[in-house]
Amino acid sequence: MDSLKLKPWWNYLEEDLAELLGEAFLLLESVGSWNEKFHDYSFVVFPAAKAYEGFLKKLFLELGFISKEDYYGKRFRIGRALNPQLEKRFRLKESIYDRLARFTGDKVLGDELWQTWKQSRNLVFHWFPDERNAITFEEAKLRIEMVIASIDRSYKECKMKK
Repeated sequence: MDSLKLKPWWNYLEEDLAELLGEAFLLLESVGSWNEKFHDYSFVVFPAAKAYEGFLKKLFLELGFISKEDYYGKRFRIGRALNPQLEKRFRLKESIYDRLARFTGDKVLGDELWQTWKQSRNLVFHWFPDERNAITFEEAKLRIEMVIASIDRSYKECKMKK
């Protein structure tokens, strides 16, 4: 947890987002020492995934990719906006993925943010028939690390204010 506070983006986070990331690390430390074993450790990733969602919304607002109405509203969907396969008819108005590619000059950051969203948020939160989305404790650690790495990269590449 203390290493998070040394990140250049730590003070950029809203207080509740910082608390959520702290809770994810607390869960990692605590759950790893429990005698009880679980079929699915998604619950360890949930706070980090929620913080990631909040970070992305703030990032997209600051970059001018979404409006204040989108930021404060309940209709904007990050998964849809980051999806590189978004239908062409929606791309011009809704694609954050395309805007990021223009902003950074390539698709690398957009691809990373999308993969992190899919692996550390969508597949952790949702249940689908005929798909096993339960994750091990080790996978939960990796998903949280993925969230932190994506925040690191996007903060650096987008040169965000503190």
